Amino acid sequence: MSTPVDDPLSRERSHLSASRSALRAMREDVEALDITDVTANWVNAEVLARQIEERIKALADLSDTPLFFGRLDYLRAPGAEQAEGAEGERFYIGRRHVHDADGDPMVIDWRAPVSQPFYRASKKDPMDIALRRRFGYTRGDITAYEDEHLSDPAEAARTSKLLQQEIERPRVGPMRDIVATIQPEQDEIVRSGLSGTVCVQGGPGTGKTAVGLHRVAYLLYAHRERLARTGTLVIGPNRSFLHYIEQVLPALGELAVQQATVEDLVGHVEIKGTDDATAAVVKGDARMARVLRRALYSHVTMPTEPVVVVRGSRRWRVAAYELEEIVRELLDRDIRYGAAREALPQRIAHAVLVQMERSGEAPDDRVQDAVARNSAVKAAVKAVWPAVDPAKLVLRLLSDPDFLAGHAAGILDEEEQKAVLWTKPARSVKSAQWSAADAVLIDEATDLIQRTHSLGHVVLDEAQDLSPMQYRAVGRRCTTGSATVLGDLAQGTTPWATRGWEEALTHLGKPEAVIEELTAGFRVPTDVITYASRLLPHIAPGLTPVVSIRENPGHFEVRPVAGTTDVVDACRASLRHEGSTGLIAADARVPELAAALTEAGIPYLGPGEETTQETRLTLVPASLAKGLEYDYVVLDEPRAVVDGEPDERTGLRRLYVALTRAVSGLVVTHAAGLPPQLASTPLR
Repeated sequence: MSTPVDDPLSRERSHLSASRSALRAMREDVEALDITDVTANWVNAEVLARQIEERIKALADLSDTPLFFGRLDYLRAPGAEQAEGAEGERFYIGRRHVHDADGDPMVIDWRAPVSQPFYRASKKDPMDIALRRRFGYTRGDITAYEDEHLSDPAEAARTSKLLQQEIERPRVGPMRDIVATIQPEQDEIVRSGLSGTVCVQGGPGTGKTAVGLHRVAYLLYAHRERLARTGTLVIGPNRSFLHYIEQVLPALGELAVQQATVEDLVGHVEIKGTDDATAAVVKGDARMARVLRRALYSHVTMPTEPVVVVRGSRRWRVAAYELEEIVRELLDRDIRYGAAREALPQRIAHAVLVQMERSGEAPDDRVQDAVARNSAVKAAVKAVWPAVDPAKLVLRLLSDPDFLAGHAAGILDEEEQKAVLWTKPARSVKSAQWSAADAVLIDEATDLIQRTHSLGHVVLDEAQDLSPMQYRAVGRRCTTGSATVLGDLAQGTTPWATRGWEEALTHLGKPEAVIEELTAGFRVPTDVITYASRLLPHIAPGLTPVVSIRENPGHFEVRPVAGTTDVVDACRASLRHEGSTGLIAADARVPELAAALTEAGIPYLGPGEETTQETRLTLVPASLAKGLEYDYVVLDEPRAVVDGEPDERTGLRRLYVALTRAVSGLVVTHAAGLPPQLASTPLR
């Protein structure tokens, strides 16, 4: 049976087919480029070939990913006055731009200004949109559509069913983009300018991570040339998290964004040791920057001897007091230690040149450079302003009580100094048992000596868990650029967790940043977020609870169990549903649960491993659950999650994180009693 030619669904499918053909033609045009005679040398040829290769990858047609997800019918051409009897233009909104052989657009990039009303237009403010159409897809094929007549006063505003279905669609595999479901408050953050830093406070399921990633994609679209020169970086809390989000930007056609953890950024030494909580808190305190600065500049000593430069038969003498003036002037300029050290021989040489000119000679720049390289000048610089290795500086601070006391006086008290000192001092940088906090100190010292390269834009996710010194390390990477800071104060689970965003942004070097709050929950079902929010008064008083806007209430149950067999049964029941399942447990209980799953013949993955239709269960230590999400979650033994942390407040925050990883359903299993902060009649 043939489909009527005027059937709207048939026409939209035809446009999809034509758009895919146009995209294929665009890719074939790039593949056919001959660069044999357009480059001057092999270096340029390599660069151009790499750019062409990246362009081909960016034009890939992902068969299971909709090429466009919406349509806008304008009342008039955007930016133009409506002519009498004229119709406005029609635009299909998708993940990337597609044009036909004549250059006319088949699909408009979601980041283009003309696409903005798809996310922001409403019955109250239709933004010149007559019709907004959303498409429903099954494995890349259009199966449904839904229209909103925004300019028709007779049509009441309503919730989009397709939008709700897309939000609630089961999750298997890594994190996916949200271009089809971006909400107005999210879009405002996504499209904020490159020059400003934005901090997004968002509770579980508010989409803050997706907003941050889509902001990068938008900035690369709006400022591509600038960011191509300066670079972009996404910083996540751990490798599992980065693996989970790594496909979002490539799906949007952005392949050049780097990803790293803070540990990657400060990887000057091999991490071999760990700190106890007290030592880590002190080492992460911003006051350590002052201690390091004092220790570094203690190497600068005022000269007591003149410098005598011999050139031919002449001797030129720079008196000690003149040298002291030069050194003090460099100190007063407050430039990097290494830059000042490099400037010192030139300043001494300049003093010599002034004497030469007074004696009637006419020296030029080559003479000044030669004097700066004179052995006497080099010896003076070495004595007055010696080279300092940042790792050796930190090694001495942590190993030598007297050296630390001399430079921490008035900054750290005796107990704090004792906390950071190593019990077994290391003999060398290589043999030292460096901790993660020590590496951050080395990074700070490195920047005091030589300026860290700044990127154009940095996205910092799960920022609430960073120490002040880690914020400084990230801030050094965007001193001349901007940042998107993402986090939730209620989910801070480190002893040094952020107490307030204003303080954190000051440590980042971005005190002028705008703080936005997302409170609409798109991921966590109402019953689940309501239950988890019982902890908020105990972990983040005053923070606005997330309000779920999902129509599907999801499944929620608190279930007493007798042992691990019952926990395994709960996992087996969750796996009967479509989508992924996460079994989250206190770290100490993971080996026991792993053995129980293996004995029951249920395959499982570790966090960061990609789920498949065959293996949809992931066993997640509570310490690695942050930032991850699963359709169904079985949370084992909440009391053990709390008890696994150094203090109750941190434990409750860890529990809050674990409780809010579910997208469709949560089963809380417990043999021991529940934490009293969750006390009330269990919900079923």
